[in-house]
Amino acid sequence: MRSCEVQILGAGAIGSVFGYFLLKSGCDVVFVARGRRYEELRRGLKIEGLVDFFEEVEVSDRPVKSWLTIVAVKSYDTAEAVRGIGKLTDIAMSIQNGIGNEDIIAKEVDRVMGATTNYAANLRDGTVVYAGEGETWIGNWKNCEREVEEVAEIFRRGGMNVRVTERIREMKWRKAAINAVINPLTAITGVRNGEILRNELWNAAELVCDECELVLKNMGIDVNLRQEVKTVVKKTANNRSSMLQDIERGKRTEIDAITGKILEEARKAGIEARVNEALYWIVRALECKMKNSDVRQY
Repeated sequence: MRSCEVQILGAGAIGSVFGYFLLKSGCDVVFVARGRRYEELRRGLKIEGLVDFFEEVEVSDRPVKSWLTIVAVKSYDTAEAVRGIGKLTDIAMSIQNGIGNEDIIAKEVDRVMGATTNYAANLRDGTVVYAGEGETWIGNWKNCEREVEEVAEIFRRGGMNVRVTERIREMKWRKAAINAVINPLTAITGVRNGEILRNELWNAAELVCDECELVLKNMGIDVNLRQEVKTVVKKTANNRSSMLQDIERGKRTEIDAITGKILEEARKAGIEARVNEALYWIVRALECKMKNSDVRQY
């Protein structure tokens, strides 16, 4: 095994959880962050919830030289965050929400992996609350056929549930559809994921599921989206979705990379997706109320 030098580009909640597993596996990890998160990490990485962990970690406010870069910035920050990174890293792996990030990264880095995860985490006063254990799927996106299993094994050694797939593009769309159900509904109503199953929100969720499922099936992706959403919601019942956290903090959301992409595919196929469209515009309206909706931090 080669020396495992990794940087987490965008060490927010989920990026920090990935960093935790890499530290447990014995990797040298640099957490790259800006603004308040940078200052928090300079005082150490603290995680509570499913684990009780504190460790002083290496922190940088800009990308560093590494073998592997885990890209965990918001989708709208991807192009800026990875600009020039091909000179610093051998491999980049996106763990981001939404569609299109890997293709942006592939313009800068020759070897790219895609990943989806339903591990759940959020930030509270500088502490990462590790709220839900799930699965992470990793797959080759560009020129990484041989390295995928090596990276997966590194995470397994640290205790993460990781699987390798040859259908990572399909997995990214499935995850985007699940997020298109959970994230806008929780962001608009201000509830944790589990509330989607416990009250009238499930009636709305079913409508979103049906529209997204039609879009995916038109793309050749066979999925029982209602069941998949139920499974994820149960595993992450106590979690506050990333979109809800963004709204609560007055930050821009990733609605364009999630629901926006579903709507693009629906229009191409002539599929009506009016519930998704309504959720999209409501979230955008919430963003418009924020004074700092255009602030970028990773």
